[in-house]
Amino acid sequence: MKKLLFVLLILLAFPALAETPEEKGLSIAREVDARDMGWGDFQASMSMLLKNRHGEESLRQMRVKGLEVENDGDKSLIVFDQPRDVKGTALLTFSHKVKDDDQWLYLPALKRVKRIASRNKSGPFMGSEFAFEDLASQEVEKYTYKFIRDDELDGRPVFVMERYPVSKYSGYTRQLAWIDKERYIPLKIEFYDRKNALLKVLVFRGYQKYLDKYWRADEMFMDNKQTGKSTLLTWKDYKFRTGLKDSDFTRNSLKRIR
Repeated sequence: MKKLLFVLLILLAFPALAETPEEKGLSIAREVDARDMGWGDFQASMSMLLKNRHGEESLRQMRVKGLEVENDGDKSLIVFDQPRDVKGTALLTFSHKVKDDDQWLYLPALKRVKRIASRNKSGPFMGSEFAFEDLASQEVEKYTYKFIRDDELDGRPVFVMERYPVSKYSGYTRQLAWIDKERYIPLKIEFYDRKNALLKVLVFRGYQKYLDKYWRADEMFMDNKQTGKSTLLTWKDYKFRTGLKDSDFTRNSLKRIR
């Protein structure tokens, strides 16, 4: 009895001793998720600036809608408004906690809704450096985790942790993430390809706080370290709790988008 009491006192006095790197990584991921729950739905505008290795740029304008789903992943809809050759193209995503996400791409030129197969989710979205899987909500259950170290990034204390995709169709073996200790938001993520080589680096810039609780980055910059290409997503005009419903996120609604 005395021995058991001694062990319990040690664990209470030094909780870190009772937590493995995997458990601490999972604990951080759960806290990130918990702090972002309850936003309901949102609408926003987004621009996508594509740059090739020669510095040539092309710009696209989009509308984005999102719906929080209780006990499952979120739903999202991205609609292209400009340029004219991609106007009306839309991506509908149903994220899931455990099973693979469902995604459909509407191509107005063909008047056709194309299902994105799970094995193709590592492919680029509309020529950008973001893969289809990068655009789905990042549910805790989609990864296993490992805490790596405490560190600083741009003067802010951060947790550095790795996460490993559960899906066999992911294009990544692992992701290395820098998580702000105070706000529990990602500041930077490195993506490693199936050969475990550094593929891309995503940097989040200009976080703004909405509804006194929810942090959203003004900019998300994805830099492909293997091709020299990059994609900059710039968000603006965030509006939360606008009354969106499940009926705004259906396959049939894709064909009615204007």
